[in-house]
Amino acid sequence: MHILIIAMGSAGDVHPFLGLGRSFANQGHRVSICASPAFEAVVERSGLRFLPLGTAEEYHAAMSNPALWNPRTSFKVLWKIMAGYIRPLYNLLQAEVDSETVLVGSLWAFAARMMQEKYGVPYVSVQVSPSTFLSAKLPPVHKRFSIPASWPYGARAGLLWAIERGVLDRICAPALNRERAAVGLPPVKHILSRWVHSPQEVIGLFPEWFAPPQTDWPQHVTLTGFPLFDEGEFREIDPELEEFLVGKAAPIVFTPGSTMVDTMKFFTTAANTLQKLGQRGVFLAKAGEPMPSLPPSILVRSYVPLSKLLPRAKMLVHHGGIGTMSQAMAAGIPQLAIPFAHDQFDNAARLVRLGCGLRLDAPVAAPQLLAALTRLLNEKSFQKKCTIIQRFVATGEVSCRKALVVIETAARSSQKVVAAAAGPHLVLA
Repeated sequence: MHILIIAMGSAGDVHPFLGLGRSFANQGHRVSICASPAFEAVVERSGLRFLPLGTAEEYHAAMSNPALWNPRTSFKVLWKIMAGYIRPLYNLLQAEVDSETVLVGSLWAFAARMMQEKYGVPYVSVQVSPSTFLSAKLPPVHKRFSIPASWPYGARAGLLWAIERGVLDRICAPALNRERAAVGLPPVKHILSRWVHSPQEVIGLFPEWFAPPQTDWPQHVTLTGFPLFDEGEFREIDPELEEFLVGKAAPIVFTPGSTMVDTMKFFTTAANTLQKLGQRGVFLAKAGEPMPSLPPSILVRSYVPLSKLLPRAKMLVHHGGIGTMSQAMAAGIPQLAIPFAHDQFDNAARLVRLGCGLRLDAPVAAPQLLAALTRLLNEKSFQKKCTIIQRFVATGEVSCRKALVVIETAARSSQKVVAAAAGPHLVLA
């Protein structure tokens, strides 16, 4: 079986699919990863075939755009980026798909969904975080506006419908339906609540205890757990960091992930707070980012596999990305989430509901950060709950194997029909 994975987005969006791809390849399947060339090196380190989409320059320009991280503008900016890849991805898939191919795509792999409609190619849509299941039963949390869970269900459902038709569809439908018309497909609506999800199989890369399934989720959803891929299999902690960690008080780790932040302000506030608390720290920042003058009790690194670092840390302060959050849950340490945009607010809300940490909205002032970290350090209930949750976190390999079962099921149910109609190779012209 040829499993062609389309992973669109930041490192937090791509890494889970690399975990899936490595596991699938180890089970003997032919695996291709389609992603931005910015991830070519890590795809190749993972031993997987790489299919480039766009350019690395486009990716870095998008990630460095402040409007992408502003909750008021983030969705429109993100959609403008993703809409530009619909036709190039569709053309790429036409050239790559054969009768043995099953497509596996992230949220924005719209062209894969179109290939499923146009040619009957088996497609499994994958959601990295639960906020993309637009549920009125448990509405997603956002900074600008969240539908109150206390409202009657009918009111929640009506408002969510209005938001989708009046805002989300209005933004997405024109460009998407133009591309659909160009390949002979009819227009669609309810794009993010219904159409984007494959009618064959849908995978959620998180466990039920993190996001209990809701009755208004799409059909055929299987929750597989966190893939927990972070290159830990082939990247080691460097000697200086190893010496920093051995035999000394565990540090607090700070990372804004791929989120664009005022690095100097973020890490200056963090360093001053650590000094007041008498704590050591590890700062994970993009290479070349400006940093304040730091004492020997704080080390800076551009990248360290969290699976190797967090089990030796006291706490994690981060942006609310679900991949980062899941690594801290696997390590059993408390977290402070500081969400900036996109799904980060909903992830942070789920963290707080579980009792494993706290949330502060950016930008965070020094007194807020000090108060939050003091609570997490002193209130034992957080560490106790983290230890309990840690027992429920399955290994990444277990989660990937569950996902593979879903993909193999989708392939078996549809490829026979496609192959019988098209012969050994699909004719997509």
